[in-house]
Amino acid sequence: MTGASDVKFALGAGGRMLHRLAVALAVVLLVGACAWLGYVDGERRGVDQLRIDANHRLDLFASTVDGIVTHSEHVPATIQLHPAILSLLRGRRATTANSTPANEYLRRLNAHVGSLAVFTLNDRGVVVASSNTEYADDSLIGNDVSFRPYFLEALSGRVGRHFAIGVAGGSAGYFVSHPIRDGARVVGVAVVKISLKPIEQTWDMVGAPALLADANNVVIDASRADWRYTALVPLTVEQRVDHQLTRLYNEVNIGEFSMAKGIIPQSEEQRIGDVLVLGRPLDGLNWRVMLFLDLKDISREARVEAAMAAVAAAFLMLLLLVLVQARRIQRQRGEARRVLERANAELEMNVRTRTRALTEANAQLTREVHEREQAEQLLYAAQNELVQTAKMAVLGQLATGITHELTQPLGAIRTLSGNAEEFLRRGQMEPLTGNLQIMSRLADQMGRIIEPLKTFARKSDPVRGPADVGHAIRDGLFLYGQRLRTMQVRVVNDCEPGSLFAWCDANRLEQVLVNLIGNALDAMAATHSPCLELAAGISESEEGEQRCTWIEVRDNGSGLSSNARAQLFEPFFTTKPPGAGLGLGLVISRDIIRGFGGDILVSDRPGGGTCFRLQVPSSAPSVS
Repeated sequence: MTGASDVKFALGAGGRMLHRLAVALAVVLLVGACAWLGYVDGERRGVDQLRIDANHRLDLFASTVDGIVTHSEHVPATIQLHPAILSLLRGRRATTANSTPANEYLRRLNAHVGSLAVFTLNDRGVVVASSNTEYADDSLIGNDVSFRPYFLEALSGRVGRHFAIGVAGGSAGYFVSHPIRDGARVVGVAVVKISLKPIEQTWDMVGAPALLADANNVVIDASRADWRYTALVPLTVEQRVDHQLTRLYNEVNIGEFSMAKGIIPQSEEQRIGDVLVLGRPLDGLNWRVMLFLDLKDISREARVEAAMAAVAAAFLMLLLLVLVQARRIQRQRGEARRVLERANAELEMNVRTRTRALTEANAQLTREVHEREQAEQLLYAAQNELVQTAKMAVLGQLATGITHELTQPLGAIRTLSGNAEEFLRRGQMEPLTGNLQIMSRLADQMGRIIEPLKTFARKSDPVRGPADVGHAIRDGLFLYGQRLRTMQVRVVNDCEPGSLFAWCDANRLEQVLVNLIGNALDAMAATHSPCLELAAGISESEEGEQRCTWIEVRDNGSGLSSNARAQLFEPFFTTKPPGAGLGLGLVISRDIIRGFGGDILVSDRPGGGTCFRLQVPSSAPSVS
């Protein structure tokens, strides 16, 4: 006894130790989670505020750049209005004498707008007049700049805009070109070169490292000198050849842009380590400005918030543990006292109560079992009667078609019997024999018509066994033969008799198929080219599940609405006109299939219509 008590004490002590370790681990995890949440929240708020401030600075920078560049964009469109320009371009050859008035006009215009240069090209791309005669550049008179994109775009009638470095002087600028027309013909091109020097003076307002890239993803200006004339994305061979042909960047070797650790920004906003990259496209320029924000200060503040959150969580957890422990001790003392006082009385009362309850429960269970057996028998009988009633209702609906099927052979037998009587009277035995043989074949044909009806109408208890699915489908189609021909329904049946079996009652399976085929024909009553598809197969079994045989009845009728599908298997719900159905066919069919251990599923048919899918066990369930 002493050894057993020692073992119990040791087990209890070990359990308490594990409990304490679990509580300590939970406290540590909770404190760590609070610290992590504090860090994430602090960093998020810091990044959001930094992003707001940076976007404000980007808006100011974008407005400044837009004012610098667009200030002189309208100049080329006005140059063709001066008579000296058109007179110069109409002449066969420009000389110093006849270009002097045009040069003087362009010099005054350039001084007025404050651009780097204003010049005019003839239709061959040669500079014929310019405001700039002091240093070599695109604007130097006599220069052939027909390779420049701004000339080609303006010559084709469009306004050209792009960044480029001067072919000789090496000064960078933003070129805007405009076609000069003499009537409907483009006789020259007017160009203004806008200086980007004022943009360099605006980097201080951004407050962080930043760059300005053109449409080719080449950095054309930046707050850091080593970023200029580098490509944000690797240039292809075709792009490098195009740059050499157009000499956009003259002789400058375009390198690859890189930040710390060689990381290249791939999107307008992304985080790269402790750096947040923000981008902004500049409207109308095909340029974008990118800002690189340092997040180290925000991360440091977030770590401080995380530490404060961890300390606060640890203090609250410690306070909670002290309160819980004090309350637990007080509750245990009171509970022990109450347990000692109630122990004897409750034990005897419980024994008497349990004995009486078990006796009453046993009697109640016996009565419920008897009542359930009676209810199941009544339900089974009612279900059989309902199934038989449904079969008779279907036969009543098919009566007209069946009568037509039997009328034709009966009329033929009547005619042949009259002929046989006449042949017998004349003693002509050979024609008489032929007529009797035909009458025999017609009688067999009528038997084949009547036999499925007798089988379908027979009232019998369901007997499960291997049911031929193809045979059931064939009999179901036979019962609707006249209606199928009248409606000119194209029938596609992929299941031949003897090819597929299901574990169910064959007669009731046929009843379900007859009901589904009838519903499909009703749904296709207004269809131009009705098509009834019947398919069957065996689904692959999953682990621990029995294989099942599936049968699909598909039509191309009007289909079902979502509301109708939700109420489809409710008793007395029907989509047919009043008097055309009671709304019990599908309810009975589903009960029959579920009685076999299967189910009926409904879905939309691809291309329009409805698909009903029967799932029935393929074989008898295994007995474990």
